[in-house]
Amino acid sequence: QLQLVESGGGLVQPGGSLRLSCAASGFTLDTYAIGWFRQAPGKEREGVACISGNEGNTYYTDSVKGRFTISRDNAKNTVYLQMNSLKHEDTAVYYCAADPKSDNAVHPYYYCTVFEYDYRGQGTQVTVSS
Repeated sequence: QLQLVESGGGLVQPGGSLRLSCAASGFTLDTYAIGWFRQAPGKEREGVACISGNEGNTYYTDSVKGRFTISRDNAKNTVYLQMNSLKHEDTAVYYCAADPKSDNAVHPYYYCTVFEYDYRGQGTQVTVSS
């Protein structure tokens, strides 16, 4: 069974950190395009950070640049989203998505915007509040 499972969400104070994990089963992520997305109540889905292909080119939306880092651990078949200096506006359900149709020649911005992923996790809640 092909599955993505997120973990690591929770409640954190502004300025704090969380690390989200996205573990894959049934397939290996090492050459997949991976995206972390979030959706807050009443807002549209937003591509937060994406990584493309086996070269690992990354893209971050402007609001998280310098604060969030996407990384891939092929040995654990897991992708991470390290989130530092969290703000109230980072509160959302975060989910990961993966797809084998990854092309190193395509800018990873594409994978955070219009690209349609084959696989998606169930999401994990991140709440930033004092």
